[in-house]
Amino acid sequence: MLMGGPSVWPALLSLLLAVAASFFCSAIPIDEARSQLLMREKTMQLGGQLVLKKEEELANERLMALKKAEMKQAMETQKFPPSMHFFQAKNLIEKSEVFNILKKMPKGAALHVHDISISSMDWLVKNVTYRPHCHFCLTRNGILMFKFAYPTPPSPAECSEWILLEKYRKKLYNVTEFDNSLLSNFTLMTKNPEVTYANQDIIWSKFETIFFTISGLVNYAPVFRDYIFRGLEEFYQDNVFYLELRAMLFPVYELNGMIHNQEWSVRTYREVARMFAKEHPGFIGLKIIYSDRRFRNVSLIMKSIQTAMMLRTRFPKTVAGFDLVGREDTGYSLYYYKEALMIPALQGFKLPYFFHAGETDWQGTSIDGNLLDALILNSTRIGHAFALIKHPAVWTESWKKDIPIEVCPISNQVLKLVSDLRNHPAAVLMATGYPMVISSDDPAVFGAKGLSYDFYEAFMGIGGMTADLRTLKQLAINSIKYSTLLDTEKKAAMKTWEERWNNFVADLARRPK
Repeated sequence: MLMGGPSVWPALLSLLLAVAASFFCSAIPIDEARSQLLMREKTMQLGGQLVLKKEEELANERLMALKKAEMKQAMETQKFPPSMHFFQAKNLIEKSEVFNILKKMPKGAALHVHDISISSMDWLVKNVTYRPHCHFCLTRNGILMFKFAYPTPPSPAECSEWILLEKYRKKLYNVTEFDNSLLSNFTLMTKNPEVTYANQDIIWSKFETIFFTISGLVNYAPVFRDYIFRGLEEFYQDNVFYLELRAMLFPVYELNGMIHNQEWSVRTYREVARMFAKEHPGFIGLKIIYSDRRFRNVSLIMKSIQTAMMLRTRFPKTVAGFDLVGREDTGYSLYYYKEALMIPALQGFKLPYFFHAGETDWQGTSIDGNLLDALILNSTRIGHAFALIKHPAVWTESWKKDIPIEVCPISNQVLKLVSDLRNHPAAVLMATGYPMVISSDDPAVFGAKGLSYDFYEAFMGIGGMTADLRTLKQLAINSIKYSTLLDTEKKAAMKTWEERWNNFVADLARRPK
């Protein structure tokens, strides 16, 4: 359908006829004209401007041979992981040779990950819930709560009596079955996701319940330190050497009930990252993006903005900026919070924003309208931006400003924005070379680890057959380029990454054909 109204149609028709005539009347043979178009598309796509070295070309040949073989098989069997729900595709992905290569690939940085979902839930069950003084109870709605205390936590009004896990397990006939039931409360994983989560309301309800459930475990001070370290380890093992975490900075408590403030939490992030770097060569570090929930009133968000400004002043190398998190469809818009969000600018204070915006299927609403305000408020990066291609003016202007989007394929699928990742709107953006990074959002809740699963979905599904080593290289470079590291730090990070990239390429190039 032609756009722009009847008055524009004659001009558009004339243009289309002229283009058609130029092809049919041209002396250029159709094969040559086709090759020229294909070459233009190849150059336009993400990474299309990169020139590969000889060894990279060899590595690319090996990689693309495997990719084409897997895609050919998928066409025959009709079992293509990116077209399937991740929970049902995960085992297939793990058998993929392409996936195993991506696991070894140095991916640079993870720029869109939430603090309370970076360490595998299996570790929470098998390690944390087995620690001394861990209690649990059930709310009236049947939701699990945990608390570390000695001898016992105060009885909460919303909960049944506290039960010491250590004693409870001793009475069980089948502890493994009980631990599996705990795990099912810590993740969204299920055999039949389409049935279990019939709509977005249902899955978001479970999603938010998980964070409520595990918060009592993660926010216990000794666990908090270990949890950060464990999360960094899982990403490091996945060849990710720098993270920027959205962090809510909920109160962290001690066994005796003492509560630590937000500054203590930031210092702990900094200390754990420094300790981790000493033990893990090439690890660059982490920063946090202080975040609050988008369903709170304006006055509370004003206080959070003031807190963000205070934390950024005191910890400029650790606190990168501010974001509003939570479900966009049911939360308040960025425009609703405009009075609060303008405070830093009015005070002449530089507080970078990293807004979630456009994480929705809706169009023409205040929800996808968040994209406009993210642009106007100079968001450094935009989280998800799922609806970006429906807003051509924002798309164009944000591209001019070189504002990247943080694409989280598995999250978008699991939370029911798109079922087949070949149809993800980022496919259009990737094909046109729009700046982006790939990240994993809440990997532990989705049953994933690190970045490799999301890289696989992006490389095989969103990028299609034409995405190759150039695409992967550009995504890794982008993760450093669009990080909040200082220019000197970015140079050091690029040097570290290039060394690892060259080793990865050399190994891949030596693979037998």
